[in-house]
Amino acid sequence: MSVTAQLAKQFRDVHFGGNWTAVNLKDSLEGLDWQQATTTVHSFNTIAVLVYHMNYYVSVVMKVLENEPLNASDKYSFDCPPLQSQYDWEKLVNRIFAEAEKFAALVEQLPEHKLWEDFYDSKYGNYYRNLTGIIEHMHYHLGQVTLIKKILLQQGNNQVVT
Repeated sequence: MSVTAQLAKQFRDVHFGGNWTAVNLKDSLEGLDWQQATTTVHSFNTIAVLVYHMNYYVSVVMKVLENEPLNASDKYSFDCPPLQSQYDWEKLVNRIFAEAEKFAALVEQLPEHKLWEDFYDSKYGNYYRNLTGIIEHMHYHLGQVTLIKKILLQQGNNQVVT
């Protein structure tokens, strides 16, 4: 298996399952409704904000993989649009999973030698660093989503299905 194929697999696994940790975003979001996803626990970001944030970088890097310019700012990465219905929540979730599959497909198609080239600008490191960083970022925030969901369950907040 090529390095790009392996990176694409790891990216898919953190989204859809099959990774070493046996935790994935799809299963972790299963059973959550929009009210639970937008519930603030302690001073943490909401699950909806974390999901938006996780995907913010995926969508930005995906544009670069599609030969578009890098156009992003960390200051906007938590700017989740307001979710006011189940439809809004499902639309966000469906978008992130569709973009995850598209992103993985683009990574698979990336020539392996490209991994060692500068990512858009040398100050961002190479493609490999950015792709592995995205996967690490997903796992980091997936842990937060999982813990917030557990807290919501313990609080009896709207009967989350696990």
